[in-house]
Amino acid sequence: MYIDTHNHIYSELFDEDREEAIQRAIEAGVTEFYLPAIDSSYTDAMLAVEAKHPKMMHLMMGLHPTSVKAETYQEELAKVKTWIDQRDFAAIGEIGIDLYWDKTHLKEQQEAFATQIGWAKEKGWPIVIHTRDSFPETFEVVEDNKSPELFGIFHCFTGTLEDAQRAIDLGFKLGIGGVVTFKNGKIDQFLHEIDLKHIVLETDAPYLAPVPHRGKRNEPSYIPLVVEKLCDIYNATPQEIATITSENAREVFNSY
Repeated sequence: MYIDTHNHIYSELFDEDREEAIQRAIEAGVTEFYLPAIDSSYTDAMLAVEAKHPKMMHLMMGLHPTSVKAETYQEELAKVKTWIDQRDFAAIGEIGIDLYWDKTHLKEQQEAFATQIGWAKEKGWPIVIHTRDSFPETFEVVEDNKSPELFGIFHCFTGTLEDAQRAIDLGFKLGIGGVVTFKNGKIDQFLHEIDLKHIVLETDAPYLAPVPHRGKRNEPSYIPLVVEKLCDIYNATPQEIATITSENAREVFNSY
């Protein structure tokens, strides 16, 4: 049985077949779904999915770095704070720094990231980090806020072996999904050097579908394709991958 530690099943890309996609995932062995936030425009959709499947769907709350805009990010952060003061969430996420699409809001992204890390530490919750074209900048913020209370997941890990070890040393697991199946994904070349106890499974659905679905809509039912690749990398059985990665996920989200 698998835990998908990161998917956006509430996305509008699932509006036509969300319940069918959830059922396909269950049939594929996915028993728990962790849903990261993006911004306030998706909150109602997240809550609706949780209301339908309260035992399987675990919500996070946070402001995604690509939603950090100079004009609105303070208002968006205020909404995040209101929500986390009202109820529990599985994590603060996804948060971090993204310099792939837009480099003009780095300062605001750094501020939003650090602010939300502070809230997570106050709550004792993990954080789920989004980092794209920004490992140095991301590590700078994380290391500036390093403490025993800071832990979580580097979601959709695409860094180097050195980045992986740095993240692990800071108390983080690595979220591994469809990228591990890509020919140019690179992480498959060194992942065997990382102990499985540091790995959690994810899809990031509807994004980053694994081979042979690359370029199409991803969904949580594709977790076994990620596991199949990990079995090759670690010379392990699907059951071993499922057991260890699920234990790792529960370790991260234990406070929820």
